[in-house]
Amino acid sequence: MLVADHPKKSQILQALEDADTTVTIEDPLENTMVLNMGPQHPATHGVLRVLVKLDGETVVNSVPELGYLHRGYEKIGENSTYHEFIPHTDRLDYLSPLSNNVGYVLAVEKLIGVDVPVRAQYIRVLICEMARVASHLVAVGSMAMDVGALTVLLWTFREREKLMDIYDVLCGARFTTSYTRIGGLQQDWTDTCTAMLTKFLDEFDESLKEVGGLLFTNKIFIDRCEDVGYISREQCIALGMSGPILRASGVPRDLRRDNPYLVYNDLDFDVITAQESDSLARFYVRFSEARESAKILRQALQNMPQGPIHADETKKVLPRKDRIYTKMEELIHDFMLINLGIDPPVGEVYQGIESSKGELGFYLVSDGTGHPWRLKIRSPSMVNLSALPVMIKGAMISDIVAIIGSIDPVMGEADK
Repeated sequence: MLVADHPKKSQILQALEDADTTVTIEDPLENTMVLNMGPQHPATHGVLRVLVKLDGETVVNSVPELGYLHRGYEKIGENSTYHEFIPHTDRLDYLSPLSNNVGYVLAVEKLIGVDVPVRAQYIRVLICEMARVASHLVAVGSMAMDVGALTVLLWTFREREKLMDIYDVLCGARFTTSYTRIGGLQQDWTDTCTAMLTKFLDEFDESLKEVGGLLFTNKIFIDRCEDVGYISREQCIALGMSGPILRASGVPRDLRRDNPYLVYNDLDFDVITAQESDSLARFYVRFSEARESAKILRQALQNMPQGPIHADETKKVLPRKDRIYTKMEELIHDFMLINLGIDPPVGEVYQGIESSKGELGFYLVSDGTGHPWRLKIRSPSMVNLSALPVMIKGAMISDIVAIIGSIDPVMGEADK
């Protein structure tokens, strides 16, 4: 006997049988559907939620929702001394902690008027370009994996591991490096680092050729990315895009050349651009930029002079560890600078750097005390994600993963 025919069936079942619960749709393709993608989704590169309105399989509209990883770093910065906030910058774009450190420290040095020695500037160029190569390797591998090519991810992570080994020797950490200091660096570049980086660069061109060989003539990869996620040059500029996304639309903007900092003016490199402004163009730009970074690294290694790596500013720059452990005066200085902060002038500064994702900027307002009165972070991942609705409108639902991969967001930075 069926449950529905049982004489003692429940009132709930009876109510359901009496209600009209049927829905009749003559043509499902004539109706729209709202799909919730994320925040826990492997293709969103973190906790990103995208509400997508679909007409069949075509995206009609979308709304990206950020903020699931919000950690209040700007407020933390306003309640920390200038030295104390350096480790927090590691956690922004956690694929490029070394360049995040440099961007923040350059802003502080601009505020207090400290110039670092030339050798330290070359070392900062080295770590920024290593961070760019490492980040682009992850971006290339992840984007390929998003559209089905898993092997590329394994090969690019193999190369990234070699850079992480150099981080380990240089900073004592592979991930959260906190290497840069206000007015200098944690420690000097060593001959071991030179040997490891030289070996990496000697093998890098061949490694990139292997990766390119898997993708450049791969019909599936090309078809999944070509003419997908298009955004016009005018829309890129209007939305404040920067980095590989902007350059893939044909705008040759690169802060290393247009607003040079450190010693980039003395180095020869090309600003890579493309005209197509689709997902494939953004992939090609990152791939070629990795080669340009290798060119910069070779020049920096060759031209880096000997000399000090710390500015001679005892009231603003931390003393060396060997003196802190042996000299009472230096121990007191270290305590005062870390816990009470430096003594900056009243004023405001902005410093942007060309990070792997685009323009990473720090805006500081000082009221003359030991911590910033206001700290604002210009996060390229957050700005670039604002273009997502434009890129995916009119695309197929399966294209969304390729488009997000081509933006290369890091939600730790977007949600700051």
